[in-house]
Amino acid sequence: MSRPLLAIDIGSSKISVVIAEQKDDTISIIGSGVARSQGVRKGTITNIELTSRSIRQALSDAKRVAGTASAKAIISISGAYTRSINSSGIVNIPQQEIGIKEINRVMQTALYNANIPNEYEVLHVLPYNFKVDEQEFIEDPFGMNASRLEVDTHIITTQKSNLSNLKKAVKSAGVDIENVVLAGYASAISVLNSDEKELGVCVIDMGASTCEMVIHSGNSLRFNTFLAVGSNHITNDLSMALHTPLGVAEKIKLEYGSLKTPSNELIEIPIIGDETQKHEISLEIVYNVIQARVQETLMILAKELEKSNLKEQIGAGIVLTGGMTKLDGIRELAMAIFDNMPVRIARPRQLEGDFGPLNDPAFATVLGLLEYGAGAYTQYEIDSNKKMLHKKEPIATNKEELSDISLSAKQEDLSDKKLQNGDIKQRLAQVATHEEEESIGQKIKKFWHWMTQIF
Repeated sequence: MSRPLLAIDIGSSKISVVIAEQKDDTISIIGSGVARSQGVRKGTITNIELTSRSIRQALSDAKRVAGTASAKAIISISGAYTRSINSSGIVNIPQQEIGIKEINRVMQTALYNANIPNEYEVLHVLPYNFKVDEQEFIEDPFGMNASRLEVDTHIITTQKSNLSNLKKAVKSAGVDIENVVLAGYASAISVLNSDEKELGVCVIDMGASTCEMVIHSGNSLRFNTFLAVGSNHITNDLSMALHTPLGVAEKIKLEYGSLKTPSNELIEIPIIGDETQKHEISLEIVYNVIQARVQETLMILAKELEKSNLKEQIGAGIVLTGGMTKLDGIRELAMAIFDNMPVRIARPRQLEGDFGPLNDPAFATVLGLLEYGAGAYTQYEIDSNKKMLHKKEPIATNKEELSDISLSAKQEDLSDKKLQNGDIKQRLAQVATHEEEESIGQKIKKFWHWMTQIF
């Protein structure tokens, strides 16, 4: 049976909507729509009504193609007002076996221990290191026997006001929200492969007005940051340097923008204030303006990477995605600035469905939202709804042995583990008549131990 998916990426230059169907592990795109973003500046909502109108327009185009849409959407949120902290938690395992309840409990403990300001809301709680008893670097503690479980988590939060405004804009467009996902996290889902995640990798989504950076290490998110600079700043720089309207500057960027060898070729462009008159400019000026802005942006990102203290853990290097990466020569410049680390320009992973325009770095986030909705999140996660996400089946228990029934399993599914009254009476009789020579204290101790195992 197929399940509908709806993803909405609210960017600074465009609103992208994709409708898909999930059947088993396959995602098939059945409709998409794109509208010019209004009411969004540098990743934040500045006008709820205008943003809502843009969402409605993109959603209407997608529905027209698909013929249907999910009632709830997975939406992106920029890192503009996010704040991330690391926190750890530790719990005892009285039943000696680690299940989903125990993993959830230790992650909730780490969240409880975190110092989160009142004005911030949790988006993701992502575990990156488990410790079972004295053994560290456990990839997956599920099903292991232990007396103690520890976890280190990366917690991503955002300002409540920022999140509230985003939700209002989406709901005003007539869409309910299923989940909210950090944009950089979604982009990483759509462009990374399992080898890169395991080796450690830094993903940078370079958009129109923002750059989102996340670092994956050990198959989990370890670091994220945000830079309010993007390709629109190149357009603004060109407009000022060449004294030409923004629309013309954008066309020049797309047609002649390059970070490779400058050209001395001359082109004619209109002048601001009197577009009937034209003047000649050298493409060398265009090259210098673009080079200066992109170099400055990459150097700031390189400093952020140094601040993360994780540079030595990213064996797979840097993965660049987003619309800005379509500039010719950006890979070579990035390699030089990031100390000759491996750099890859990435397109989002291709999903089923004949939608060629989506096979573009600019749509990495929206396609990552689809994959997140289909279950491509980290191994364990507490999401924006405070819900524990995982893909594990319950641990099988031996119903014939009362001592093997765990407390967490009883709470999760009481009907499957319920003891019959006759069993309880029979066990009570055994305790009451067991070896007369035993002291009353010993009998009470055994009886109490048995009762704690059941309840």
